[in-house]
Amino acid sequence: MSIKYQVKIFVTLRPSVLDPAGVAVQSGLKQMEYNNVEQVRIGKYIELTITSEDEDSARQDLNKICDQMLANPTIENYRFDLTEVESVTGAI
Repeated sequence: MSIKYQVKIFVTLRPSVLDPAGVAVQSGLKQMEYNNVEQVRIGKYIELTITSEDEDSARQDLNKICDQMLANPTIENYRFDLTEVESVTGAI
């Protein structure tokens, strides 16, 4: 049996990394007189569907996917949310 998961992945810069895009957005907001915005950080949001034997296997695969392709572990953090959407039984 396999389980299909909907995955939401959030990739953000590590707090110690400067965020020039965030600074530019914050500056633009201040020019628009949104002076109550104190800090802006820009990140990435990715959705995907993955099929796996169980949640632990899905999490292991997702960690590899994020480390190898979707995030730069040197300067970015990531987290993901899994939601089971379907159980798929194999043909007998």
